[in-house]
Amino acid sequence: MKTRPASQTGEYAALAAVAADWMERVWRRRDLAAIGELHAPEFMDRSPAGRDPGPAAYAAGVAELFAAFPDFEAVTDDLVVDTATATVAIRWTATGTHRGDFLGAAPTGRRITFRGIEIIRIAGGRITERWGEWDGLDLLDQLGAAGAFDQGEYA
Repeated sequence: MKTRPASQTGEYAALAAVAADWMERVWRRRDLAAIGELHAPEFMDRSPAGRDPGPAAYAAGVAELFAAFPDFEAVTDDLVVDTATATVAIRWTATGTHRGDFLGAAPTGRRITFRGIEIIRIAGGRITERWGEWDGLDLLDQLGAAGAFDQGEYA
């Protein structure tokens, strides 16, 4: 009996579609309402950066990012689906212009580019968990604030 490759299964396509929609609506279009639509009520941010791990705090953190970089836009570089765990890994690159306070750095007007990786777990067509990592030191360096990090101000 032949089996179809995972990339051709309905489950694979459904997981990939949720992840692609999340990247497009939230991270390219900056549609904050999409967070409530795409995240499950029990959503947990496993990389909360000192915030509460729940959905409201996550949405507030995203809003702060968008306020600091009002033209923020992330594009998907790679998207990898694991149907066995219902997770999707997304490697992304983001750009934006620093127009508001961010991580203690006053607006610089500088255009930045930074990269990161997200892993999201999906159940019932909605995101239930998120793990995310991005190169914060590189971003602070681009904002001219990496020296403050070296002196322990961001510890």
